[in-house]
Amino acid sequence: MENATPLLKVDNLSVDFTQDGKTSCAVNKISFAINKGETLALVGESGSGKSVSALSILKLLPYPAASHPNGSINFEGQDLLELKPDAMRKVRGNRISMIFQEPMTSLNPLHSIERQVSEILKIHRGYSDSKARARVIDLLEKVGIPNPQERLSAYPHQLSGGQRQRVMIAMALANEPDLLIADEPTTALDVTVQAQILQLLKDLQTKTGMAMLFITHDLGIVRRLADNVCVMTKGEIVERGPTEQLFSAPQHDYTKHLLAAEPKGEPPQADQNKPVVLQAQDIKVWFPIKTGFMRRVSGHIKAVDGIDLQVRAGQTLGIVGESGSGKTTLGLALMRMLSSKGLIKFEGHETSKYSWKQMRPLRQHMQIVFQDPFGSLSPRMSVAEIVGEGLKIHQPHLTSSERDSKAANVLEEVGLDAAIRHRYPHEFSGGQRQRISIARAMVLEPKFVMLDEPTSALDMSVQAQVVDLLRDLQKRHGLAYLFISHDLKVVRALSNEVIVMKQGKVQERGSAEQIFNNPQTEYTRELMAAAFRIEAFTASGN
Repeated sequence: MENATPLLKVDNLSVDFTQDGKTSCAVNKISFAINKGETLALVGESGSGKSVSALSILKLLPYPAASHPNGSINFEGQDLLELKPDAMRKVRGNRISMIFQEPMTSLNPLHSIERQVSEILKIHRGYSDSKARARVIDLLEKVGIPNPQERLSAYPHQLSGGQRQRVMIAMALANEPDLLIADEPTTALDVTVQAQILQLLKDLQTKTGMAMLFITHDLGIVRRLADNVCVMTKGEIVERGPTEQLFSAPQHDYTKHLLAAEPKGEPPQADQNKPVVLQAQDIKVWFPIKTGFMRRVSGHIKAVDGIDLQVRAGQTLGIVGESGSGKTTLGLALMRMLSSKGLIKFEGHETSKYSWKQMRPLRQHMQIVFQDPFGSLSPRMSVAEIVGEGLKIHQPHLTSSERDSKAANVLEEVGLDAAIRHRYPHEFSGGQRQRISIARAMVLEPKFVMLDEPTSALDMSVQAQVVDLLRDLQKRHGLAYLFISHDLKVVRALSNEVIVMKQGKVQERGSAEQIFNNPQTEYTRELMAAAFRIEAFTASGN
C-alpha cells in the first residue's frame, strides 16, 4: 500500500536517559513510517530499544529523565512530541492505543475488569454505564474470555496471566484506534488463543483500516502478520525491508542470528532411579463461590481437582494447558503458597501438614521464578538487594561483601553484567528483568525450582540461552524442575515428563516424546494442532 502521507512517521528519533548526571543513549537516530492499514514489525533482542521507541510515540517515558535530543514523531502530520498534555490525552487510548507487555503492572489492582475496560469508552466516547457494559462484554468475548458476564466484577489478581493479557487487548481495541501499538501482545497467551488473537487483530485491521506497530520476539508471527520489518539492536535499526524479502534474504549478521535462534538440545535422560524430590497425591485447590446477601457458599471453582505427580532430582516435569487450566495454581499449592488438600512431600518432609513457620527453613531449597518479572521485583530495591535478599534471610552468617560477591557471580551466570547490580528494575527490559528473577532463585542453590513461564517475556535468542542455562544448572546441581509453560518448543527442550491440564484435571500424562509425537486425548491433539495452526497462519498470511 502506497500512501503519499504516512499515518505515522518517525524521523531521526533519539532517546536519552539521564540519571545522577550521567546520560546514556537508548535509541539512536531511528526512522520508520507506517501507512494506514499496514503492519510494521519492530524486532530485536531485549534492550535493543524497541519498547522505548514505542513508548516515545505516546509520550509515556519517564520525563524529564528521558529526553529526545533530536527527531520528530508525526501522526497525520502533527508532531506528537510538541503536543501539550491535554491534547496528548485525546490521542492516547482513542486515536492510538497500546497493548503493554506486562499486564499485571498495567492493570489497576483496585479496579474491577469492567471498570477498567469501560473507562476509556466513557472518557473518549461518552458511553453510558449500560452501553459501556454491553461493549465490554462483547470485547471480552472477542478476545476469548470465557463467560465474560461473570468476569466483569473480577479483579486482575483473580485472572490468569493469559486472561489478564486478553483484558489488556480488549482495552486497546475498545475505541477501534487508527494505530495500535502491540508490545508483545501474545506473550502470555497459550497457543490456542494466540491464533485467535492474531486473527482478531487482522480482522479488525481489515475492517477499520487500522495500522499496527507490532513489537515481538516471535519471528514466526512476524513473517506473515507484518508487511514490513525493522530489525533493531543497541538502539539502532540495522536492517529494514518488506517482510518476505528480509526473511528469505537477510543481509545483516544480526538478522541472520535472530532467524537462527530457537531453543535446542534435549532434556536429560529420564532416570527412575533418581531420588524423588517432590511428591504429591490427590491435590485439590477449590475456591468457594459466595452468593446472596449473606455471602453463603453456593459452589466451588475447582482450580486443581485431584492431581498426583512426582519430580525427581535432575529431572523436569512440564505442565502444559490453556490459560486458566490450573497450572500455576497447582505449582503454588505444591510450594505451599496456596492452601490445598492432599498429600505433599518434599524430600521426605510432609509439607502439607507444615505451618508457615515450619515451611520457612525449607524455602531456601524450594524456589520460584514467576511469570511476571516486573511484578515480582521490588521497585525500591537495587538488583544486588533483590538477588541478595534470600541470602540475608537463609544465610545470615555471610558478610555484606560475601553476599555482594555471590550476587555478582550469579548475575554473570545468567548472562548479565555484574556491574548492573546497583541499578533498579525499571531500568531494564522485560527479558533482562526475567534473568534477574532467575538469578534471585538460583543464588540460594535450591534443590527444586518451580518455573512459571520463565521464558515468556524473552526474545528467541535469549530463550535459547536461558534454556541452555537451566539445563546446565540442572546437570551441575541435580536440580528438580517443575516447568509451567504454554511454549511447547521450550517444554519439549527441557521436560522429561509432561502433564497436560484442563479445567483443573489431568487430561494426559507421559514422557515428552510420547505426548508430543503420539498424543492420546483429543484435547492434547487440539493443543498440538493449535501450535501447528499458528505456524500455518503465519505461513499462509490468513
